[in-house]
Amino acid sequence: MKRLFCILAISGLFTFGTLNAQESDSTAAAPAATEQVADSAAVAAPASSETSDEATVAEEASFTQEMKKRFIEGDPVWMGPVLLTLIIGLAIAIERIIYLNLSSTNTKKLVSEVESALKSGGVEAAKEVARNTTGPIASIFYQGLDRSSHGLESAEKSVVAYGGVQMGLLEKNVSWISLCIATAPMLGFLGTVIGMIQAFDQIEAAGSMEPSLVAGGIKVALLTTVFGLIVAIILQVFYNYITAKTDAIVNDMEDASISLIDMLSDYKK
Repeated sequence: MKRLFCILAISGLFTFGTLNAQESDSTAAAPAATEQVADSAAVAAPASSETSDEATVAEEASFTQEMKKRFIEGDPVWMGPVLLTLIIGLAIAIERIIYLNLSSTNTKKLVSEVESALKSGGVEAAKEVARNTTGPIASIFYQGLDRSSHGLESAEKSVVAYGGVQMGLLEKNVSWISLCIATAPMLGFLGTVIGMIQAFDQIEAAGSMEPSLVAGGIKVALLTTVFGLIVAIILQVFYNYITAKTDAIVNDMEDASISLIDMLSDYKK
């Protein structure tokens, strides 16, 4: 949990630091643009209008700045929870990706080394190889080899039981990412519905259908849905990657476990 909270804090600082950096860049760019227009006007006064138009086009807001603008225009009451959902989901996803990458092992190399050690130095040498290798597959190998003295059946049961433990560690906290994926759009939809209700309340209070009266409220309401869907899409990509990575490691664990039981069977014979 300490590692998760550290990653969460870093993600939050990174997010808000990026926003502040963008504000500083835009503030610093404004005087430079003003000086450039002034210099061009002093050199060629007749072309000042054309230069001004080109500068306006060149200073068009980027996609990131536009997203930031739209986010600020939204209601902070609903945009805040959506942003918090994104930060929490990304923190958990980054922690899982790091853990899964560290859990990946060259299975073929490990099986070959354990088999060679088992033939040359016996069970203790094979246990030493498994002990010096990181990852859940090496841990399963160590447990199976450690119980091999009690018989092949005991070693097999140990491999199956410890494999379930390692699978639980691989899938840890993934359900929270799924929760964030489901929560973000629902928060957006909730903000939209409440915003529409407020817009109709304004129409009822005014007694007339004025487009300018409700346009702002409807825009704010729809922005919450847009950002909720964006957060869900981003987290869904990470969730699919984590799921695929976990399935790949689990398949390697199952194949390696079968190979270990076969090696122990041959060794006992």
